[in-house]
Amino acid sequence: MNAIQAANRRAALIPALADALRGAGIAPGAPALMPDTGLAHDHIRLTGTGRIARLPKQSQMQLGAVENLAYQAACFTRASVSGHAPRLFAVLPPSDALPRGGLIVEDIIGRPARLPGDLPAIVAALAAIHALPVPDAQDRAPLLNPPDPLAGLLEEIGAQAAYLDAAAIAPETRAILDRHLTALRDLAAADARPPKRLISFDAHPGNFLIDTSGRAILVDLEKARYSAPPLDLAHATLYTSTTWDMASHAILTPEETATACRKWLDHLPAEDRAALAPWILPMRRAMWLWSMTWCAKWRVLSGQTARPDAQGEDWAASNSEAALVTHVRGRVDHYLDSRTAARIDKEFGLLTDLL
Repeated sequence: MNAIQAANRRAALIPALADALRGAGIAPGAPALMPDTGLAHDHIRLTGTGRIARLPKQSQMQLGAVENLAYQAACFTRASVSGHAPRLFAVLPPSDALPRGGLIVEDIIGRPARLPGDLPAIVAALAAIHALPVPDAQDRAPLLNPPDPLAGLLEEIGAQAAYLDAAAIAPETRAILDRHLTALRDLAAADARPPKRLISFDAHPGNFLIDTSGRAILVDLEKARYSAPPLDLAHATLYTSTTWDMASHAILTPEETATACRKWLDHLPAEDRAALAPWILPMRRAMWLWSMTWCAKWRVLSGQTARPDAQGEDWAASNSEAALVTHVRGRVDHYLDSRTAARIDKEFGLLTDLL
């Protein structure tokens, strides 16, 4: 699919959405296609209604269309209780017009995050989500709830690491990754485990908007789960996160990162603070490994043909506009570069001293 075809695909979403909204008895307002800024969703503002249609391009959780909508609906429903995520208004089931269906969520009026100035608001938002009561084990579905969060992480990272050879990364980068993977395996072999809370697992700064009151709102919720909260803190402050999105691009110093970590801890109840502080650096390394192995996976799978069945995962570059794909490819190449990997490897040591 070339650039013109991608633009035509997105333009066709407007009438398709209008049909789906009419079928659901929902007022469409004046649908306006929003910029293509993410690999997993298209967004259409229903102007005049205070709502946005969130239309999946794929499922990053490798779910079928119906299951993907149920998972995302649970993410929004549970996280919005914190006051730092959009409310969910409706679920549009898959149809001929919208094969993957969609969600209707609250339209957050705000600006992109600016770092480091907005880091206090971001870590406060994350802490509010992490402080939510955790349901009994039987009530946590459909969200992921791995019995052992470290083993679950290793399984996900390992599945993505299977693409490292095909991604043809530099030997120097591979050596750094292998060293940190060994350390994570050693950590998982020990007895200690971090507390589990509701986390977003996608808390990079580009997924936040800052509203008129200065409150940070996490607007992209697709991969939430019950796992280790420092994973979110890592995703909000890692170099591979803060330089991912064009609108919120920033390079944090180790001192700025350490300050954000301490502010996050300050927002937590005392018992959580003591239990989670030792996991900040180990989970930071784990989140970086997840991000780096995802980069390898995307480099390999983005060249594939888009799926015709509107089911499951689909990283085909043809699902997104050329400018977005070019941006992502540039970020992936930069992060997998050995000089970037060495920079982040060095930062881990600096943070050990600061924290």
